[in-house]
Amino acid sequence: SQVLDTKDVQVFKVTVNGQDAQFAFGEKHSFKGTPLEITFPNELRRGQEAIVEISFESSPQSSALQWFTPEQTSGKKHPFLFSQCQVQFI
Repeated sequence: SQVLDTKDVQVFKVTVNGQDAQFAFGEKHSFKGTPLEITFPNELRRGQEAIVEISFESSPQSSALQWFTPEQTSGKKHPFLFSQCQVQFI
């Protein structure tokens, strides 16, 4: 499984290597947000790569995911999404 921090985001679907994965939210923490635990559909071997795709929607008050407008980026053409969270592998 994999645990990610989330805050003020709504998750609709998670896939791992193209297969639907189960996911659940843990108990909300006042400043860390809410842990999102993803259960992989298949066991991974040591060193095996996994592509995790998360369909989500953020909100303007979200501090976990933030956007730079195109004008705030070096190329000035595309917005930029960044995260202030850490990934924890279990």
